[in-house]
Amino acid sequence: MKKNKIKIISVAVFFACIVFVISVLLVKGESLNLKPESKKEAEKKTGLSTRQKLIIPIAAHTAAGNIPMLEKSLSHGMDTGLSVNEVKEILVQSYAYAGFPRALNAINAYMRIMKARNDAGIKDNQGRDSSPMPPSFDKKAFGNKTRNYLVGKDISNSKSGYPVFTPIIDKFLVEHLFADIFYRDVLSFQDRELVTISMLAAMSGTEDQLKTHLYIAQRMGLGRQQLEEFVLELKQNVSPESSLRAGVLIGISSEDDNKRNVSTDSLTVSRADTPVSAPADHFKGKVTVSSFFRSEYSGNYGGAIVNFEKGGRTAWHTHPRGQTLIVMSGQGLVQTEGEPAKKIYPGDVVWIPADKRHWHGASIASPMSHLAIAEPENGSTVEWMEQVSDEQYSSQN
Repeated sequence: MKKNKIKIISVAVFFACIVFVISVLLVKGESLNLKPESKKEAEKKTGLSTRQKLIIPIAAHTAAGNIPMLEKSLSHGMDTGLSVNEVKEILVQSYAYAGFPRALNAINAYMRIMKARNDAGIKDNQGRDSSPMPPSFDKKAFGNKTRNYLVGKDISNSKSGYPVFTPIIDKFLVEHLFADIFYRDVLSFQDRELVTISMLAAMSGTEDQLKTHLYIAQRMGLGRQQLEEFVLELKQNVSPESSLRAGVLIGISSEDDNKRNVSTDSLTVSRADTPVSAPADHFKGKVTVSSFFRSEYSGNYGGAIVNFEKGGRTAWHTHPRGQTLIVMSGQGLVQTEGEPAKKIYPGDVVWIPADKRHWHGASIASPMSHLAIAEPENGSTVEWMEQVSDEQYSSQN
């Protein structure tokens, strides 16, 4: 009898310990799946899910302030399976990256959509609510842990940069964005990074943040094919500029990969894209980009045809594995830092060494087109810097 009593007590103590450990994890905001997928696990994925593809245009059009297109994306998202609460979470998160005005505009648009659907008798799936935040929740601890997990290193006590210059903004980021918002588990961390890169790709002047979050998205398990489909989704359902902005940073073509889904043993012909304006953050003057391409073998070369009108040029930049330019027409200039610019003509082949700071573009008197080819390193083909000033440019013509 005594032995049985001891056995019952031991079992009770064991289960009590398990419950205690789980409750501690929940109170501290720990997640039981905060482990990035390995590269091999990510590469096994076949692509973005239908649900993920629905998230992209909603987030992007919200950030861009394109309400007519947002309304179409919201209706399509609801028709195709997103829950009411999932959409609400996308719009709530948007204010942290696109600001309250655009987030509130998007929420008001969503309210109109939902009223119309309700009036039409459409019963939408409300979806699950976020888990309640415990009374003793430590926002600072959870926020720092979340941010450190996302970036893959401990940056809780930064000694430089904006956290030192303006500590209050770091407090807002840690305790609000990475705690209040990221604790809300209606969307996963991977979902939230997909929302973030969709918004950043839709806005100009955010390339530095976009590059950082593309890296984080990969840490959260978005593999190469998923990022290719992300760029394609931007092109088809958001804008060519947004797909170009993201594609340039990660070395992914924005052309329709569905037309290229063939064996690498087969000959393929890809038709020329409609030229799109090059990002104003990285080019000056009138510059367009077209005929994006990449190797059929993942991680190899990629590029495009770049057309510069008179006076058009790139900003200063580098390439991690160098770049080849083949001049197709007109007359242009290429300059590496510390050396005089060189004139380039049709048929010239230019090699720019890895990590060499440089710029290239048309001359002041002639337009120029060239084919640009580069190889990615860690998913990136270029590091953009400041613009070439008018004085710098004029002195080389």
